[in-house]
Amino acid sequence: QVQLVESGGGLVQAGGSLRLSCVASGSTFSLNGMGWHRQAPGKQRELVARITSGGTTNYADSVKGRFAISRDNAKNTVYLQMNSLKPEDTAVYYCKSFGGIRDYWGQGTQVTVSS
Repeated sequence: QVQLVESGGGLVQAGGSLRLSCVASGSTFSLNGMGWHRQAPGKQRELVARITSGGTTNYADSVKGRFAISRDNAKNTVYLQMNSLKPEDTAVYYCKSFGGIRDYWGQGTQVTVSS
C-alpha cells in the first residue's frame, strides 16, 4: 500500500509561481514512476507531467517551458515547480504513483490562478 500526500497548492496571481510537493509512504518510491495530473471543473483529468524511476520526464504541451517535475528519492518526494501560471492552470492537482503492482493516487491539492 502506498499513500501519497500532496501539498503546496493555493491562490496565486497570473504570472506567479507555486511548488507542489507529494510525499509517498513505503520503501518502493525509487522504483516507481511518479506523475502530476490535474482536473479542472467540468473537465477530464489530464496528465501534466511525469518522471520515471530513471529520471526521464514528459510534459503536456500546455505546460512545457513553464513547469518542471523533479524527484528526491531520499525524501520519497516528487515536486512540481510551476512558473508563469495562467488562469487556465486552475485545477485540482493530483499526484500519482505508477509502475508498481498498481497505480496510486493522492487526494489532490487545489491550485487557483487569478487573472
